[in-house]
Amino acid sequence: MQVVVVALGKIGLPLAVQIARSGHSVVGCDINAEVVELVNSSQPPFPGETGLDEALAEVIASGALRAQVNTTAAVAEGPDLVVTVPPLAVDEQASPDWRALDAAVAAIGGGLQAGTTVAVETTLPVGATRSRIAPALAAASGLTPEQDFFTIFSPERVFSGRIFADLATYPKLVGGLSEAGEARGVELYSSFIEAEVWAMGSAEAAELTKLAETTYRDINIAFANELARFADGQQIDVGRVIEAANSQPFSHIHQPGIAVGGHCIPVYPRFYLEGDPDAALPAAARAVNDSMPAYAAQRLEKALGGLQGARVLVLGAAYRGGVKETAFSGVFGVTAALKALGASALVSDPLYSDQELTALGLTAWDGEPIDAAIVQTDHAEYAQLSASDLPGARVVLDGRGILDADSLAAAAVTVELIGRPSSNSPAN
Repeated sequence: MQVVVVALGKIGLPLAVQIARSGHSVVGCDINAEVVELVNSSQPPFPGETGLDEALAEVIASGALRAQVNTTAAVAEGPDLVVTVPPLAVDEQASPDWRALDAAVAAIGGGLQAGTTVAVETTLPVGATRSRIAPALAAASGLTPEQDFFTIFSPERVFSGRIFADLATYPKLVGGLSEAGEARGVELYSSFIEAEVWAMGSAEAAELTKLAETTYRDINIAFANELARFADGQQIDVGRVIEAANSQPFSHIHQPGIAVGGHCIPVYPRFYLEGDPDAALPAAARAVNDSMPAYAAQRLEKALGGLQGARVLVLGAAYRGGVKETAFSGVFGVTAALKALGASALVSDPLYSDQELTALGLTAWDGEPIDAAIVQTDHAEYAQLSASDLPGARVVLDGRGILDADSLAAAAVTVELIGRPSSNSPAN
């Protein structure tokens, strides 16, 4: 089988490698020439994906995978399958910005040949495959949808850092614009996916499934955050409450935290609301989760006795531990809230240099003494932090529950956790 994968990012490159390792010939396309050069040199353009280094080297050496910049030329070779995976760009409110995806679709359409199936893995509002993607491909190619070519929607359902394992575990969902197109999509994906491949009955059903699973997580986290805020006022350990509630099979409450970041959970509920603007729960959950960085700053202000003029270190710029990515990271809300309360917000992250933090609009910590700290990212390195790593800090708000609170408390550093009594509380 001949395959083209468009966009060699954290989802697209592992997928291209997976297809190539399954015995197919793959051309990976990316508009970034540096990314293309790195891939062709067997070097992943991003860190942290388990097994990618070795697998990429294998398929490049064998010739099963090669990369190039020109998507239209690759598609014009008439592959059996084209998979497009660039994330749908969004604005600061997480509303869809279609320009990047439209450009990728236009490039595919410019070379599209009869007999090719185009699979969209980019998460979309419900109905977009049928109403936007397929017509754009037809307009650019002059071909007739569902006769000359098929368009299917098959959402990515993987987690950065463990993509190969997830591809082998979770059912692959395929939804088509016609019965024949969906059947062809299932056939193609079954040739390189180890997990089950599920026919969804329509592209819209597959689109809604992806939005449902991510919106569920956002709503669940929002409920956990509301429980935590109530528990704070009652000096109750919400961790024990959630563990106890989840000890029976009908409760699956997630964990509270300082922020919900990344390309998915803060974004896709907005995509759902694009099609169902009257839905109350997704909108309410977004409001709750968006408020958590400011709530954390207020908790710190209360514990410290005021933040005016205080130097506060924010630990972590990344939205998630071990991942060098700041999409909708809580660091931006936390630093803004600290500044609004009169503090100087300083940032440190083991994955980012001072120059990179500055480029993000953040102030890198100079290593000088601080008054307090907030853990924003659950980097593994933070589990071993001691008082000497936080010179001068009297209070630390652990927004991820990762610190060794007993060790810090023994060094006279008060540790505050969202939804849990502080390290020096009589209730602890």
